Amino acid sequence: MAIEIIDVGEVAHSEKKRTVVLNTRKMHAWVHYYANPGDHDDMHCHNEDQTFICFEGQCTMHFPDGGKAVLDPGMAALINGGSFYQLENSGDCPMVLMGNRSGSQDNIKHINYETRKDLRADHGKVEVFQCGFKITLFPG
Repeated sequence: MAIEIIDVGEVAHSEKKRTVVLNTRKMHAWVHYYANPGDHDDMHCHNEDQTFICFEGQCTMHFPDGGKAVLDPGMAALINGGSFYQLENSGDCPMVLMGNRSGSQDNIKHINYETRKDLRADHGKVEVFQCGFKITLFPG
């Protein structure tokens, strides 16, 4: 379908995980859902430009220099490809974001800050931390 209307909150709360909602050769979009305060991903970057829009909860973006930025509902982060960041649910309820990135998700690199390696090259595995547990995700 050329045009599809989605309810971001409904997608987030029914799927309760990262859910791809669009994937074309020119761009892709997804809904992020971090259920618990403190849930976070690794410090990483991607090879394409992207945006995040906060729909629910609160997201703190951490940066390698120790800086941080807080996104509340209605706020957006505009990120140049190659910029390292870490997302954390810093609110007291589930955090819901929508992300958009140029290029197909099939060509995106997920570069870990510490290792400088593409984690997707390891069969697409990306680790996030929920409730103090490491969870391995397989995009798709």
